[in-house]
Amino acid sequence: MKILMVHNLYQRHGGEDSVVAAEIRMLRAHGHSIVRYLRHNDELLGRGALSVIRAGLETVWAANSFSEVRAMIAEQKPDVAHFHNTFPLISPSAYYACAEAGVPVLQTLHNYRLLCPGAAFQREGKVCQECLGRSVAWPSISHGCYRGNYAATAAVAAMLAAHRALGTWRDKITAYIALSQFARQKFIEGGLPADRISVKPNFVHPDPGRKNGPGEYALFVGRLSEEKGLRVLLKAWEQLHLDIPLHIAGDGPLKNELLGAVSANKIRGCTVLGPLNGAAVLRAMHRARFLIVPSVWFEGFPVTIAEAFACGLPVIASRLGSLPEIVADGCTGVHFSAGNPEELAAKVEWAWTHPSELETLGRNARAEYEAKYTAEINYEYLVGLWNQLGIGSGV
Repeated sequence: MKILMVHNLYQRHGGEDSVVAAEIRMLRAHGHSIVRYLRHNDELLGRGALSVIRAGLETVWAANSFSEVRAMIAEQKPDVAHFHNTFPLISPSAYYACAEAGVPVLQTLHNYRLLCPGAAFQREGKVCQECLGRSVAWPSISHGCYRGNYAATAAVAAMLAAHRALGTWRDKITAYIALSQFARQKFIEGGLPADRISVKPNFVHPDPGRKNGPGEYALFVGRLSEEKGLRVLLKAWEQLHLDIPLHIAGDGPLKNELLGAVSANKIRGCTVLGPLNGAAVLRAMHRARFLIVPSVWFEGFPVTIAEAFACGLPVIASRLGSLPEIVADGCTGVHFSAGNPEELAAKVEWAWTHPSELETLGRNARAEYEAKYTAEINYEYLVGLWNQLGIGSGV
């Protein structure tokens, strides 16, 4: 089968870009032909004021993307188009090129952009759902929720309002893929058709294998930012009664705050690893005792959790959004109340001092990976969706 893969790459390579690349490799490994239509946000660098205004208009309708996708379809004749991110350079105009040619469209919902201009239901370090279900996301404009830029936020809100009014989300997308049941429900609340939203989680390939030994430290992997719960993590470590080593991998806006806390000895036993590539993350997981995911926003589906499960690494996760769905409390990890450093500290100390129970959680985590998050299982999810749409899975 020939698949047109459509994705707008980010300036800072992140989880979505990695998931798209992994999915392309998986499909090719099963003999499918992949045609890629990619744009990159580096195209926005160095644009003048008029070009920035034009970019805002193109967020609503990018004529060049429409023409290019139309030409690619005419030449390549794909059986299906699988969209990931269209913001800001591709725009929803590409859906219309597919509809014109009669090509079915799948849209993976990696974030909440169709419901929230900031894409994260998060503002000032807290969950915010003021724009959920609104025909026009006025609150986001007043708060400048997209990168703190009022004009850019207005452009995103205009795109969402225009295509809601045009019926784009209803009429031009054949089926949606949410990453969790929690996310699926949010999109239904936001007005997307429930009967067209399936759930397919992220996956990990190749299999890194299960770690050996109890582990030497607690591990955090992610963006060093407020929504990822980094400040909650640091406050929890200040309250520990035990000396528990903590390794932190990642980069982000709170990097200097983290380094300052470490140098001032506020965070005992903390090692800042900086940003790590995929292989280095897995090596760190193989030597860890547990992973901590202290997010204070609605995560999509953190690949780091699936990677931890693949390594047999239990997860301490905040009880928020999709995380309780992914990490089963007392089975593959433990929960704590989001934003509560005292409770996180207590769960960390329990995990560190109960190696036998932690070993059981690790075995369960590995079993969860084998049951849900391998490439083969993920491919079966996708084939099932194709069959529901009558596309077929022929190579």
